Amino acid sequence: MTGSLRVLMQQVTACQRCPRLRAYCQEIARVKRRAYRDWEYWGKPVPSFGDPQARVLIVGLAPGAHGANRTGRMFTGDRSGEFLYRALYQTGFASQAESLSHEDGLKLSGAYITAAARCAPPDNKPAPAELANCRSYLERELDLLKGIRVVVTLGRLAFDTYLRILRDRGGVASRAAFHFAHNAEHRTGPDAPVLISCYHPSQQNTSTGKLTEAMLRQVFERARRIAG
Repeated sequence: MTGSLRVLMQQVTACQRCPRLRAYCQEIARVKRRAYRDWEYWGKPVPSFGDPQARVLIVGLAPGAHGANRTGRMFTGDRSGEFLYRALYQTGFASQAESLSHEDGLKLSGAYITAAARCAPPDNKPAPAELANCRSYLERELDLLKGIRVVVTLGRLAFDTYLRILRDRGGVASRAAFHFAHNAEHRTGPDAPVLISCYHPSQQNTSTGKLTEAMLRQVFERARRIAG
C-alpha cells in the first residue's frame, strides 16, 4: 500500500465522526456472538483492502457486524465475504477462495475493495448523515487510485453513493440518468472508469437465488475484460 493510502487508512480506523455507529460497533465487539466468543473483535472503522495498483475498484455497503467488524478486513468472516471472494478467486483477482481473518494470507491482484460506510450499522442501514460523514474517504481513494478502469458497485446504495460523487464533481449531470440493474454497464464519461452495477452478495440475496455464484462471477469476468 502506498504511503498516502496507508495514512488515509489510519485516518479511517481512528474516525469518530458518527457516535451512533461507533457505539454500536463497540457494543457488538463487547457482547460478541456465541460462535465467536473467543475472538477479540476489531470493533473499529474498517480500512479498505487490496492492490494499490488496482484497475478494478469494488464498492460495498458497510462492514458486517460479525464479519469485518470482527475481523478488521472488508468482507471477511461472513457469508457475503465467502460469496464475494470465491468469485474473485475464480476470476483471478484473489489468491485464495476463502477469507477468514486479516492474517489468512489472502492477497488481491488488480482489485481494491472499499465501502460507502466504514462502520457496521444497525440493521445494515447507515443513516444518510452517516454516509455523508464517510464519503470523503471514498473520494480520497478515487483520487489516489490512479489506475482504476472499472468500478463495481455492490448494491444500490453503493451505486448511488458513487454516482453522487460523480455528480457533485461534475462528472455526470444527474444520478437519475443511471438505472441500477445487475451486471449493467454504465458509461460516465470518455475518460472515466466504466461503472458496473451488481446485486449485493448479502445472505438475503444469495440464499433466495436472486444472486447466484454464476451471476457474480460474470460481473467480475466482465470487469476483467474491460480493465484489460
